[in-house]
This record gives sequence, C-alpha cells and structure tokens, in this order.
Amino acid sequence: MKTLLPTSTAGSLPKPAWLAEPEKLWSDWKLQGEELAQGKQDALRISLHDQRLAGIDIVSDGEQTRQHFVTTFIEHLNGVDFEQREIVKIRDRYDASVPSVVGPVSREKPVFVEDAKFLRQQTDQPIKWALPGPMTMVDTLYDGHYKSREKLAWEFAKILNQEARDLAAAGVDIIQFDEPAFNVFFDEVNDWGIAALEKAIEGVTCETAVHICYGYGIKANTDWKKTLGSEWRQYEEIFPKLQASNIDIVSLECQNSHVPMELIELIRGKKVMVGAIDVATHAIETPEEVADTLRKALQFVDADKLYPCTNCGMTPLPREVAQGKLKALSAGAAIVRQEISR
Repeated sequence: MKTLLPTSTAGSLPKPAWLAEPEKLWSDWKLQGEELAQGKQDALRISLHDQRLAGIDIVSDGEQTRQHFVTTFIEHLNGVDFEQREIVKIRDRYDASVPSVVGPVSREKPVFVEDAKFLRQQTDQPIKWALPGPMTMVDTLYDGHYKSREKLAWEFAKILNQEARDLAAAGVDIIQFDEPAFNVFFDEVNDWGIAALEKAIEGVTCETAVHICYGYGIKANTDWKKTLGSEWRQYEEIFPKLQASNIDIVSLECQNSHVPMELIELIRGKKVMVGAIDVATHAIETPEEVADTLRKALQFVDADKLYPCTNCGMTPLPREVAQGKLKALSAGAAIVRQEISR
C-alpha cells in the first residue's frame, strides 16, 4: 500500500569525517583513486542507513559521491575548462570563481548512473536522485563560447535529458532537478527556463521534480533573506507556468521561511514536497513543529500529493544534528498521518 505523506530529503547529508572535512560545504576529498571510489560507496551505505533509521520513506544517496551539487556533474562534460576560471556573481548575490565554457558542451558517458545503480542494489525503497537544473548550471559558469544563457541552458537540457533517461532506466523512482536560480531570474524562468526544464524531462519514464529553494544556509544567502521582508513571494512569479508544465512534483522551502503557504494553490494539482526542516540552524525541530508545518500545507494541497521533506543542504550540519532532524521529520509526518486516518 502506498505510504501517505512519504518523507524524503531535498539534498545533501553530512559526509563521514574520513571522506571529507565535516561541517563544510564543498570540501575536498580526503581519499584518492580506488580508495576514494570505495569510500564513496561506504559513505552512501552509511547515509542510507541513517535515512532508514530515521524512517525516511523515499531515500537518496545523500550526495555522498559529489563535492558540489552543480559542478560535480559539469566536470564530467566536454567543453568546460576547470583550469580557466573567472569570477562571476552567483544567483545575483555573491561572487565566486567558476569554470569556463570554452567549446560545445557534451556528455561522453553517463555521470551518476553507476552510483544510482549501486544505491538501487542497497534498498527496495523508492529512491530519488538529484541533478542540477539547466538554468542553475548556466548560472554557475562563465560562458565564453555560446555567449547566451538561453543557448547554453538548452544544450545543458539536452545533456540532462540523456542522464535522466539513463537514471530512470537504472531504477531511480524520482529525478529531482535543483533550480535555485528559478527564485532569482524570473523573466528568464518564464521566457525559457521552464521550457529548458521541460526538455530535460522529455521522455523520462520515472517521476520528475523541481526543487526551488532560497539557497544554502551560508552568510550570503542568510543576508539576502533579511532583505526580502516579512513575506517571501518569489514563488508567485514562477508557479503559474510550473503548474502548466509536465513536471510531476514541485519542491519548495517552508520551515523557518517567510513563504506564504497559500502560494501552493498556484500549483494546484501537482505533488508538492514541503520543506519542513530548516538546515540553516543546528536546532532540531520537534515533531509537533514539523506536524504544524504539514497541517498548514494541507490547507492548500491534498494529502495524497503532499511529500514532507527537508530544506536543502544538510551537509554542513553535524551528523547527529542531521540525524535528529530526519527523525523529527518522520515523527512529524507520522503525527499528521494519524490525524488524517481518524
């Protein structure tokens, strides 16, 4: 029987200290060669164990095989030079040194498929895999070749479509495209961003999701959030077109945010992943706090379409904090399930 209010994570989980520096975003690997390959698989097993122990229903790899949610995918593509770097403004908020597009981009072989197959072998539960979205990929590079964000996004969409089809064939149940850039470049999202995302999911045989957040809990993002006022209505700009798209699931940030819950009505009919866990604090939510967030969401989305999840980017958290937050998510969802079944 299908689980009501199935819980999941939006993105990364902490890595073991022997694999990468703990409590740090995008830290370097501590292993190399075959030891690194084996270490990534061991870390994936640990991450899966933590999710199972917490009672998470739709499990993921916790991004244990990736340093960065965007560039780890890009570094496997042709046409991008990681030695030729430029300073660009990421998400229109902070400067970063990024690799350069120097020629036509292409994918010679699958990037994450072997990792996904390994995860599939470890569990019979539904599994979710995250890929960067086309617009967010464009916004994390310097383009010295196409000189057009739209043209580059379209090429990335074609590559992502190849990867997504292969991941679905490998047994992935939900492929999530991470598009934090959707919360920034509203005109581009509506002009070509959602169209590029539609290209990325074309012909994909499993469910697809788009995750649109307000960024990691780093200072540049938390400072930006302070400028957004008492209501964060960015989703209002893009939800109408997403509602009309072929994406199955929309994932949004809720816990400790100022997102008006009624904005969910703009994606009526879609499945909704509601971020009920805040990753920008070490404070562990109580199950009742999670349940309260889910109750508010249920005013605007049917119970069979609500997927409780974390906000994104738990990798900088201490492992015990992340474990506690996952358990709180499961316990909060269980409270609301019981209320619904009465």
